[in-house]
Amino acid sequence: MDLRLIATTFTTLFLAELGDKTQLAVLSLTASSRQPLAVFVGAALALLAVTAIGVLVGEGVSRIVPPWLIQKAAAFAFIAIGVLLLLGKTA
Repeated sequence: MDLRLIATTFTTLFLAELGDKTQLAVLSLTASSRQPLAVFVGAALALLAVTAIGVLVGEGVSRIVPPWLIQKAAAFAFIAIGVLLLLGKTA
């Protein structure tokens, strides 16, 4: 197992999720329910499921589409979302 890839993935996702709507939802659920362990377990399972879907889809798509094209499409999608946010075109 590639420890460098694990560290890169961890750092990238940790920074991307910090202050994200997921974290705010978990904060809100914890505050309203006063059951931090239950919220933690639910959130951890949800993130595990979403990550598993991403890995499986990424594995399947990369067998058909070249990785460089997937990276370019992802970069374009992030830029498009950023522009829409700047223009106020999203909810």
